[in-house]
Amino acid sequence: MWCPSATLSVWANAWLAGKAAPDDVLDALSCWAPMQSVTAYDAVAAGHTGLPWPDVHDTGAVSLLQTLRTAAGPAVAGTPSIAVVLPVPGDVPGLAAGTQFEHDALAAGEAVIVTNPDDPAVAVGLVPEFGYADGEDELATPELCALSWTVYSLPNAPVVDHEELGEAEYALRLAVRSAADALTAIGLGSTGVDIEDPRGLVEQLLDSARQHRLPEHAPSRAVRVLENAAHVDAIVTVSAGLTPIGTQSLSEALIASDALRPLAAVVRAARMAALSAILQAAWRS
Repeated sequence: MWCPSATLSVWANAWLAGKAAPDDVLDALSCWAPMQSVTAYDAVAAGHTGLPWPDVHDTGAVSLLQTLRTAAGPAVAGTPSIAVVLPVPGDVPGLAAGTQFEHDALAAGEAVIVTNPDDPAVAVGLVPEFGYADGEDELATPELCALSWTVYSLPNAPVVDHEELGEAEYALRLAVRSAADALTAIGLGSTGVDIEDPRGLVEQLLDSARQHRLPEHAPSRAVRVLENAAHVDAIVTVSAGLTPIGTQSLSEALIASDALRPLAAVVRAARMAALSAILQAAWRS
């Protein structure tokens, strides 16, 4: 579904391109957590962004915007300075191998990369981490209270290649059919097990994703791809969680799992292509 890095990338990029106000960026991020903070991981990152060093301490939401503005450098027409990556084991585009940034971005499953078009050697990566309030009741669900961003220096400006949006949409369209077939094949509604309608659970996940807005300049095709990706992602999430209950044997569970596994990669590629199209659209006149 949505993630903080996607939100920050599309809205901060829109702001840098003059298509959104600073408050628009902060409002979009507030859907994730009421407070935002940013910290430099190393001295080089601090130098590229103006963050405090060596006395490291968290700074607030306004400093997050200043960090992005400083790292991106002067605006260059038609050139987004921001990219989003959604790495998984075995597929880590744009991440320098063996770096702490790669390790933390992979653990989070997301990151934002900011480069300076005037100086390709200047590049930083941001990885988000959720913060939770300490509660007295150990059994209660922790309250989400903050989203902290760590900024890492990168050895060079990474190249993040994305699938062409049309190809991604076609692959996703096929994935929608496969996901629906896989969900039906699992037979969750006919096993005699008293569980909630899986399609109702899918709608609940989609409703939670709809609270996240996109900038007005977002191309309609990219928006459609993101919506379809969210639909398939919700189907995969629900199906994966209920498969062991709904299937009658280990072999059926393995078949269902094999049918769902490739869909995650298709969804991720489609989402990356759509986000890239939205980032680029902000810089068109």
